[in-house]
Amino acid sequence: MAESVDREANRALRARFDEIHGQYQRLRSGLDELQTKLAQLRVTERSDDGQVTATVGARGELISVELHPSVFHDRDAKALSRKITLTVHRATATAATTTQELVAGYLPAGSGSVEFLRTGDFGALLGRADAVFRGEGERRG
Repeated sequence: MAESVDREANRALRARFDEIHGQYQRLRSGLDELQTKLAQLRVTERSDDGQVTATVGARGELISVELHPSVFHDRDAKALSRKITLTVHRATATAATTTQELVAGYLPAGSGSVEFLRTGDFGALLGRADAVFRGEGERRG
């Protein structure tokens, strides 16, 4: 009888492993797609007057800045500098939000990773591990 119980337990464990492995494969496949989307992501913002155009990548890295020829008529270097900086900051903020939304679509809802991307709070990223170490993790039986 113990042998049949062991076989049933092994079947249940195997079925659970197959389920988890399938979830991993779907997640891994999705992450490859996500990586491609993030590598291709470009966000472009223009200054309110259209004189400055900034393009950034998924991490907010500056790819290009374009200046309309009319910026040279003003001859106000400080104003131009502020305009460029503001436009780049707006593009970077939009890229961060877009990246967060893309990543959130590939991770489980309520994931510490998604919360970390949104807030930059390492506590959110490590929250589940902290709970496990404190003995507050989910118990499965």
